[in-house]
Amino acid sequence: MNINKAKYSQLIKSEAKRLGFLSCGISKSEFLDVEAPRLEKWLKNNSHGEMSYMENNFDKRLDPSKLVPDSKSVISLLLNYYPQETQTEDSYKISKYAYGKDYHDVIKSKLKALHYFIETEIGEVSGRAFVDSAPVLDKAWAAKSGLGWIGKNSNLITQKVGSFYFIAELIIDLDLDYDYATTDHCGTCTACIDACPTAAITEPYVVDGSKCISYFTIELKDQLPETLKGSFNDWMFGCDICQDVCPWNKFSKSHAEPLFNPNPELLSLTKKDWEEITEDVFKKVFQKSAVKRTKFSGLSRNIDFLKK
Repeated sequence: MNINKAKYSQLIKSEAKRLGFLSCGISKSEFLDVEAPRLEKWLKNNSHGEMSYMENNFDKRLDPSKLVPDSKSVISLLLNYYPQETQTEDSYKISKYAYGKDYHDVIKSKLKALHYFIETEIGEVSGRAFVDSAPVLDKAWAAKSGLGWIGKNSNLITQKVGSFYFIAELIIDLDLDYDYATTDHCGTCTACIDACPTAAITEPYVVDGSKCISYFTIELKDQLPETLKGSFNDWMFGCDICQDVCPWNKFSKSHAEPLFNPNPELLSLTKKDWEEITEDVFKKVFQKSAVKRTKFSGLSRNIDFLKK
């Protein structure tokens, strides 16, 4: 039986690599007892702001068997999105993860392909694929399966490639060989804490989501608070500051996923262009991008807020 577990695990990891995933780790599907009190405290402190969906499905976030009955293994996968080129210096900025095609669509198809491979090679295996859109604590599972550690900015970080990648899972009812968590390598570094312009990292390893620039520019539907005017550092959709300053991200290498390549127009638009952007141009540049989530009206609101 153990021989099979080792063989199946290796098969899955090899196929994940072939599908373009950066890395793959496997952990036992079980209740996340360490994360439970942390999540409860985070919600009690209202660190989720208006993201009321974070209050829903508390049990499902901590217990994968409530999402996939009889689940045995959580396969965690990383997909690199670090771009080869970034926006021009004289531009309002969008988070690098949103440069190309919406990652949900790109990763979902890869996860379906991986699940199909498992069923073809191993036999009938029940499971579900998750990409940031269901109540799954992605970073906790990735850390548990040895893919990195959760840093002081609450992002998953790895020594070899930093943190510019998406995290996804396949939760299945198949016993596999499990990986071990790695150690924390943040040390005494406080670069992310010191660099955050809205002081969203309230203490090491704790981010108040309701103070984060990403929250304000994507999640918040109301007017942006005037008290924060001038503190967004030209970010109009998301924010990469705490990742950009992380020393481990000097090891980031550009991705090889054509679907994550940006519309060339995105890289050339200046602040003046953004201030004059029309809905037609918005639709063209962000046709299949995650930026669609904020809608033209939301992006316009953010740009107006950033204008000096």
